[in-house]
Order: sequence, then C-alpha cells, then structure tokens
Amino acid sequence: QVQVVESGGGLVQAGDSLRLSCVASGRTGSIYMMAWFRQTPGTEREFVASIGWRDGVTIHSDPVKGRFTISRDLAKNTMFLQLTNLKPEDTAVYRCAARFYNSEYNYWGQGTQVTVSS
Repeated sequence: QVQVVESGGGLVQAGDSLRLSCVASGRTGSIYMMAWFRQTPGTEREFVASIGWRDGVTIHSDPVKGRFTISRDLAKNTMFLQLTNLKPEDTAVYRCAARFYNSEYNYWGQGTQVTVSS
C-alpha cells in the first residue's frame, strides 16, 4: 500500500504562482508513476501531469503546458507541481495519485483546494 498526502493549495489572484506538494509513504519502492489530477464540482476529473517515478519522464496536459511543471524528489518521496500564471479556470481540488507498474492509479490523496480569483 501507498499513502499520499497533498499540501500547498490556497487562494491566489490571477497571474500568481503556487507550489503543490505530495508526500508518499508506505511501499514507495514499488511506485512506477505519480500524477496530478484536478476536479471541480459537477465535472469529470481532469488529468494535469504525470511523472515516471524512476526515470523522471514527464507529461503535461495541453491546458497547463508551459504554465505548470511537475517534478519529484526521490530522497524525500515527494512530488511537486509548480503552478505559474494561474487563471480562474485553474480553480479546482488538486489530487495526487500513485500507481504501480501495470496497474491503475489506485492510491489517491484527499486533495488540496486551489482557488484563483480574477
């Protein structure tokens, strides 16, 4: 099992920056990939970015490409999401997730709220 806990959300103005963190614990040696998703009430969960836990290969969704950057610190078992040039449409609960090789994202955090005012 893996536990993940997010932090770093908040209320900011359009154009501001935030850095979200996600700390993993438990069977971290078995993690294959971690990712950030976001969701607003009444909408489907949206993929934001992912990172290969060992190789560090990243993928960013088109809406955030060039503004958000995913990274990780293996020594601290922590994943980050740097959010810059935030827009009101980025307002959402941001959740991190982890998966093992050849499996779904089975390990989810509770989420951290990001609210961007115009």
